[in-house]
Order: sequence, then structure tokens, then C-alpha cells
Amino acid sequence: MSEVKLSCGVAQQVRDICERYGNRPGELINILHEAQHLQGYLPEEMQRVIATQLGVPVSRVYGVVTFYTFFTMKPKGKYPISVCMGTACYVRGSEQLLDEFKRVLNIEVGETTPDGKFSLDCLRCVGACGLAPVVMIGEKVHGRLKAADVKKILAELK
Repeated sequence: MSEVKLSCGVAQQVRDICERYGNRPGELINILHEAQHLQGYLPEEMQRVIATQLGVPVSRVYGVVTFYTFFTMKPKGKYPISVCMGTACYVRGSEQLLDEFKRVLNIEVGETTPDGKFSLDCLRCVGACGLAPVVMIGEKVHGRLKAADVKKILAELK
């Protein structure tokens, strides 16, 4: 794991989140969701604070963080891009969209551009199959896309 150091303020915010949930281990997923919202990811030190606060092993927290794809231990870009690879999207060309994002951004899935602007991931289903293929950028859904649309979308964000 990394050597990220949390500020005292962030560590206290994490403890406050745990306390709002009664420091109950059964609330771990809810706590992780809120904690990740603070910085956009869950570094090792944040996981340790949560484990200590809930009285559970760090390995349990780490296990949940690494099991669920929503959670991340790496910082995301200012514009997190998620390409849907669900069946409807895949059949309608999401693989070509993903390849084009990788080519234009010069990064692989799970990476962030050196300037910190864009990160690239895949997900399984957005629930917007009628708009397939779908890409989420932040919380905005972009549907019925073609590989030719990628440069235009990125230009609008720059």
C-alpha cells in the first residue's frame, strides 16, 4: 500500500463519518462510500482510520475496498470516464469506444492522465441500455456514441 498521509482534518472527518454510523462494522460499505467522497479515493491510511474506529482488522476494510469496483485506492482524474461494457453496450460498440479513449488519452484502463484531468475505467451496466453504447463522465451519461465522438467529448471538457 501507499505512503499517503491524511491531514488531521480529513482523519477527523473519517472518524466523524464512522461515529455517525455508530462505529458499527455492519455499516462499513456506507462508511466507505462517504469516506471516498472526501478525497475521491480510499488511501491506506484512511482505511486504517476506519478499521481502528470500527474495531475491525484492516484486512477486512481492504477486502471490501478491493472487492467492490466502485471503491478505488488510486486518485481519479478531474473527469473520471467509465465506459459501459454491459451486453447491450458491448454489442453496440463500447469496445471500440474504449479503444479510442485509450488511444486519444494515451492511458490504459485504471490509469489517470499525467495532468490529472482524465481517468479511464470500465463498468458493467449503467442501466441506460436504450442509449447503448454508454459512457459516464463524472455523473453525466453520454449515450449512442461512436468512436468518432470521443475527440469532440474530450475537447468540450478541456
